[in-house]
Amino acid sequence: MPLDLKSLITARLGENYKLHERHLNPTLVRVQRIIGFDHVYARAEGAYLYDLDERDYLDFLSGYSVFNIGRNHPAVQRAITDVLEMDLPNMVQMDCSLLSGLLAEALLKKLPPHFEAVFFCNSGAESVEGAIKFARAATGRSGLLSLHGSFHGLTHGALSAMGDEHFREGFGPLLENCARVKMGDLTALEQHLAKRDVAAFIMEPVQGKGVNFPTGDFYREAQQLCRKYGTLLICDEVQTGLGRTGKWWGFQHWDLEPDIITVAKSLSGGYVPCAAVVTRRAIYQKTFSRLDRCVVHSSTFGRNNLAMACGLATLQVLEDENLVERAREYGAKLVARLEQLKERHSLIKQVRGMGMMVAIEFHEPSELSARMGWKLLHRVERELFAQMLVTSLFQQHRILTQIAGHAMDVIKILPPLMIGDAEIERFVNALDAVLVDCRSFPGPIWNLGANFIKHSLQRSTVEMAGAGR
Repeated sequence: MPLDLKSLITARLGENYKLHERHLNPTLVRVQRIIGFDHVYARAEGAYLYDLDERDYLDFLSGYSVFNIGRNHPAVQRAITDVLEMDLPNMVQMDCSLLSGLLAEALLKKLPPHFEAVFFCNSGAESVEGAIKFARAATGRSGLLSLHGSFHGLTHGALSAMGDEHFREGFGPLLENCARVKMGDLTALEQHLAKRDVAAFIMEPVQGKGVNFPTGDFYREAQQLCRKYGTLLICDEVQTGLGRTGKWWGFQHWDLEPDIITVAKSLSGGYVPCAAVVTRRAIYQKTFSRLDRCVVHSSTFGRNNLAMACGLATLQVLEDENLVERAREYGAKLVARLEQLKERHSLIKQVRGMGMMVAIEFHEPSELSARMGWKLLHRVERELFAQMLVTSLFQQHRILTQIAGHAMDVIKILPPLMIGDAEIERFVNALDAVLVDCRSFPGPIWNLGANFIKHSLQRSTVEMAGAGR
């Protein structure tokens, strides 16, 4: 009997967290319950999620920038349906498929002409792994250099380039000859590059953790140093690419000419994982350097028809709906409205961002009552304040956001690029209301913070007990 998937989903929807607790990651389930995110969504469209009671939730997380074109876009659905209806041969492996050639052609049209070759894979981390291999093969060097605070993925090589120690903890030893420098520190950068053993300097144009980027010429001067010492420049565009920052690619804000870029997340259209390494032809051919090395780097599912169709449809939607320009225009509107909010609330330290990649950083407020709550939370764990705001936005206003990283007083927002004035007003008004609530200490929002403190202390007690065994 064929699987009746619709009936199965209808019958079992609501068991989500029980199934995950039993068969997948119970630690994640516990966290979702603690922060109040353990909701069940029944459907999604555009910038909204809908629960079983048809209540809408404004999605300002976008699956970590997967849904640049919005959720369940009909153009991508149609592309998937077309491929399935045609009964095309898929993943023959010993052939050259048409759809992967078409997507490579379309992707390169959105890039400067020095990019000539594409390798398709499945995820951002896998694209970074590929970029590392390409850089090592092209230069004959092993070293990798990245920035403190960077995020490049959680597989072994990508983790070696990771600039966030939280994710590296417990997984060593990682790749040797990997180092990190602070953003803006050209002296340290040159000291590393001058050894002439660094294959690549990898950086996110806008760092996903914290939404940080240089205000001066650091990136341009870093590129010049890379050229001087024969090091390749890799721009990790997994999150910043495809319009997120208000340009097609994040590196365009600094007029850079990277040697390699990595692409993923929104290239999938939100349906089928799709990622790519894009580089110069000469670099590409250093990997596939002989006939017997034609598949020395490969990915079984990398060129599958459904992923390629999703990528083609996504590029077309971004173009047809002017979403890159829209991200720039409405991202500027969002930042301007948040700057106005900053004048009303002493809690807001800074609003920063590019396009639809925005961070709101907080600091100790001037109001005495709110300052007491602030100090109480920070005495236990720094990110608890930002998580308190994120949870309040979700529970009180049905808006999905995230904290920007560990030990940060920062909320990060990644709306779909197709949002408009209504979504901006809903978010700004909700944040305004939550920050007004913070002025009353004690009060309901601080009770939420106290609950987080309780769970944090319980975790610390368990960790200390475990350390003693």
